[in-house]
Amino acid sequence: MTLPTLEDIRAAAARIHDAVERTWTTESLTLGRVTGARIVLKFENLQFTASFKERGALNKLMSLTAEERMRGVIAVSAGNHAQGVAYNASRLGIPATIVMPKSTPFVKVENTAVFGAEVVLEGANFSEASEYAAQLQKERNLVFVHPYDDPYVVAGQGTIALEMLEDTPLPLDVVVVPIGGGGMISGMATAIKALAPHIRVVGVQAALYPGMDRVIRGEPPAGGGDTIAEGIAVKEPGHLTRQIVAKTVDEILTVDEDALETAITHLLSIEKTVVEGAGAAALAAVLAHPDKFHGKTVGVVLSGGNIDQRLLAGVIMRHQVRSGRMGRLRIALMDMPGQLAKVTALIGQLGGNIIDVSHQRIFSSLPAKDTTLEVALETIDARRMGLLIDGLRGAGYVVEVLDGPLRGQP
Repeated sequence: MTLPTLEDIRAAAARIHDAVERTWTTESLTLGRVTGARIVLKFENLQFTASFKERGALNKLMSLTAEERMRGVIAVSAGNHAQGVAYNASRLGIPATIVMPKSTPFVKVENTAVFGAEVVLEGANFSEASEYAAQLQKERNLVFVHPYDDPYVVAGQGTIALEMLEDTPLPLDVVVVPIGGGGMISGMATAIKALAPHIRVVGVQAALYPGMDRVIRGEPPAGGGDTIAEGIAVKEPGHLTRQIVAKTVDEILTVDEDALETAITHLLSIEKTVVEGAGAAALAAVLAHPDKFHGKTVGVVLSGGNIDQRLLAGVIMRHQVRSGRMGRLRIALMDMPGQLAKVTALIGQLGGNIIDVSHQRIFSSLPAKDTTLEVALETIDARRMGLLIDGLRGAGYVVEVLDGPLRGQP
């Protein structure tokens, strides 16, 4: 395949500009204070389908001949590419079939079906879904719209960089981009290196799926396991995209699951914006590797916002525990009238808000006249949690920290 050029990306921008959002490019002062860098966010999670994938999908669909459009298209995706293809195919009157892994979050399956595409759930992962999609393509004589390994798709994703460079309020030193199959970073890096070669381009992968990083190093692709960043959980990147990444990307970093969850909660609490795991990967890299970005002006792409609501709720609660604002304590009590009321009142006086209580008399190794109270509670911050525990112990209670950053400490 021919490598896309800056001219291809500009042509894509002209082709799709009436149909995609020119999303905000804005500095985040608060994230700048948190990271020690000047952070410029590109809100691709605010596209109509909540993902940058619309750009490449639409550019590809608009390149099809009338005969190809009549035959219909097929795509394989963990969700965001699926929605981009389904939505734009519907707009253009093109029949669309979407194959998705069985593990795809329900919100992405539902949103894809809403756009009128035929959704087929097949395969335990992206690779198995891809194999089935290839089989279905031949059987039905459909046009395949690849999620990343296609020059038109790459060029469409590259339009993000054109907008970012034009709209940024600050001259950028580095741009950080999530990598799954490599379509977005290939298009963006092509544009950036043509227009502003001094800007470093840094890719980010989930630590469980470092496929692009490995193939660029000459190692066999690898990856596996459950990651919250399922949108970039690609074991083997594209053959076209790996060529472009090798030429244009300065560095690839990996981030673990804790960093991804922290980035999601930071963006929700600070920017009041919802991102999925893959969408938070770029910020996660800045948070996880502060020395690489300290003092620099960093462009961060928030690539998508399609996260299951239950998963988001779980991420928020887990962050509360990790940050020390929420914890679970086991408190030894004498089995006497008024003891439960006394200790819960003391917790309130010490600044704790009780969320859940389990009063255990039977399943305990304590003496028969003693009992245990397991209490989940929240406080203002980790410092207040520590003071609360000290206050309980100072009042004569034996306290064991079951969950939270103080777990295991005397």
